[in-house]
Amino acid sequence: MAETNRGRIPTVIADDVHIVYRVNTGSSGKGSATAALSKILRRGKGDAPGVRRVHAVRGVSFTAYRGEAIGLIGSNGSGKSTLLRAIAGLLPCEAGKVYTDGQPSLLGVNAALMNDLTGERNVVLGGLAMGMTREQIQERYQDIVDFSGINEKGDFISLPMRTYSSGMAARLRFSIAAAKDHDVLMIDEALATGDRKFQVRSEDRIRELRQQAGTVFLVSHNNKSIRDTCSRVLWLEKGELVMDGPTEEVVSAYEKATGH
Repeated sequence: MAETNRGRIPTVIADDVHIVYRVNTGSSGKGSATAALSKILRRGKGDAPGVRRVHAVRGVSFTAYRGEAIGLIGSNGSGKSTLLRAIAGLLPCEAGKVYTDGQPSLLGVNAALMNDLTGERNVVLGGLAMGMTREQIQERYQDIVDFSGINEKGDFISLPMRTYSSGMAARLRFSIAAAKDHDVLMIDEALATGDRKFQVRSEDRIRELRQQAGTVFLVSHNNKSIRDTCSRVLWLEKGELVMDGPTEEVVSAYEKATGH
């Protein structure tokens, strides 16, 4: 691997990453503020009673390089989305480190959009949140709307987001994110939404991002999307990295082991 990757530029390094969630199993209500204060004061002295530790990611290490599209596969609860959130800086590591080159952008189908604002306003706010200027947003606005396809059956872009189906909202969200060139773009199940025509557009855009020296991570249960889009795959189970290698090799092993 060292010989193969000589001269390539790393964008993400995960070094023995452990992610632990702490879940409060006690009841809320009276005394909950006092209980919360007790937990804060106990930090560094072990977890308080009534707090369960969930070890979601266990010692994962890998290096991603510019121009790679990396798929993350595994059963539900295997730690895929948790790992992406850690790479994005949204979750702290219990142990180990994540190093990134540039600012990673995480796109999830559950990411909040402002339901009471129109699709048009969400395009502007989403673009600004990603660091685009108003001029860049204006320049790319029509391409974003066309890419999403939400106006194909009416002027939905001028309607509040709460009138959209979940698929329409997810397509618009992907389209906003795809309008910007990213150092590291992480996509959590976005290609599972929409018809095949939109999936093809999305896959084409991911290939463009790779060619522009970006790195793309894709979490998907759709093995065809993984095969069509990714050059490399990380297979996670129970928070551990089972396999890291070329797409066909890893996906085939996963399918053989799980029957999926």
